[in-house]
Amino acid sequence: MSIHSTLRVQRKKVILFFGFGWLFFMRQLFKDYEVRQYVVQVIFSVTFAFSCTMFELIIFEILGVLNSSSRYFHWKMNLCVILLILVFMVPFYIGYFIVSNIQLLHKQRLLFSCLLWLTFMYFFWKLGDPFPILSPKHGILSIEQLISRVGVIGVTLMALLSGFGAVNCPYTYMSYFLRNVTDTDILALERRLLQTMDMIISKKKRMAVTRRTMFQRGDVQNKPSGLWGMLKSVTASAPGSENLTLIQQEVDALEELSRQLFLETADLYATKERIEYSKTFKGKYFNFLGYFFSIYCVWKIFMATINIVLDRVGKTDPVTRGIEITVNYLGIQFDVKFWSQHISFILVGIIIVTSIRGLLITLTKFFYAISSSKSSNVIVLLLAQIMGMYFVSSVLLIRMSMPPEYRTIITEVLGELQFNFYHRWFDVIFLVSALSSILFLYLAHKQAPEKHMAP
Repeated sequence: MSIHSTLRVQRKKVILFFGFGWLFFMRQLFKDYEVRQYVVQVIFSVTFAFSCTMFELIIFEILGVLNSSSRYFHWKMNLCVILLILVFMVPFYIGYFIVSNIQLLHKQRLLFSCLLWLTFMYFFWKLGDPFPILSPKHGILSIEQLISRVGVIGVTLMALLSGFGAVNCPYTYMSYFLRNVTDTDILALERRLLQTMDMIISKKKRMAVTRRTMFQRGDVQNKPSGLWGMLKSVTASAPGSENLTLIQQEVDALEELSRQLFLETADLYATKERIEYSKTFKGKYFNFLGYFFSIYCVWKIFMATINIVLDRVGKTDPVTRGIEITVNYLGIQFDVKFWSQHISFILVGIIIVTSIRGLLITLTKFFYAISSSKSSNVIVLLLAQIMGMYFVSSVLLIRMSMPPEYRTIITEVLGELQFNFYHRWFDVIFLVSALSSILFLYLAHKQAPEKHMAP
């Protein structure tokens, strides 16, 4: 198949991925917001499309789809486009929308957007100085220079998310970590909430009565003006009335307490629902998965520690190595090369699907947690930046899961990167993230019962 015909096929697939990214943007991220800047939607969808295309090319490498020259061309083109988006386009538009939200800089927003982008480029370039990520012979604007720095940021994000996910997944799925919640606990907390609401209503009634009394006596009309009047109104009260400032402070404190009690009540209801759900067949299935992932988490932490201490990186992909160990142990005749290809294809496919799904779910939760009508465009562009860097870094790490004969073109396109550094860096950040997550969840789990038992 010629390059022109493969370009037509690849263009259709990019359009398909672009359409999926567009639908995800409209149906998930922006379903509660009005789309005012279509350039944000286009950038997000294009980033998603070319990120998915990279994963598609990994599968093409394993299956041998297209000839090697066509695959090399598509890899080169895809990386150039995604790097152009991540390094030049997205950072510029992030700065542009940040400046647009500042009224004082609105007239000179293009100038200040360029200044913010130049600031980003300076720190982005300085990022490569402390890391042994690249051979010094490459040019300033080469693919190796850009992807090496994108890889550091992306691998760090991947390791942080992987470390937290490896700990949080068993903590979320396993019924062992569910604290015991009874109807009595919920009723007691609801009673405290109702009592607090009654106190708020009572104090607001007192404030209303006091204001009406002051108005009838003429205190409102005759209230002295100026700084002295303000101080006097705070420190003194009219005869037979109460200090409104002190009552208002009490109301504010009680309203804050009521918000906390409401959140705690909602948390107890959610925990009770999880307890009921854990008794169903699906809940028991996820409980089993929780035990499996807890074993995986311990094993991953142990292997990351060993890799860091011994300064080692695997030379053989895990599938081939696992098959070789099994065949040698059982002493059977087995075509390791043939089956490693098919099992690697399945494994890489699972990694790709779960990576895309997991990242999209995480991005959706993150967006709803911090977005607002003014900041939504900036946050979506930040998510597009994170998504692109995450997927580029996934290619660097998935490369090790592929048999050596399928890494050739990927290695040629990525250039003379220090691949071993990225794997060691992933292990270090993963270990820090996992141990920090264990400590955080332990403290949160320990303090939760004490908080609900407080009078």
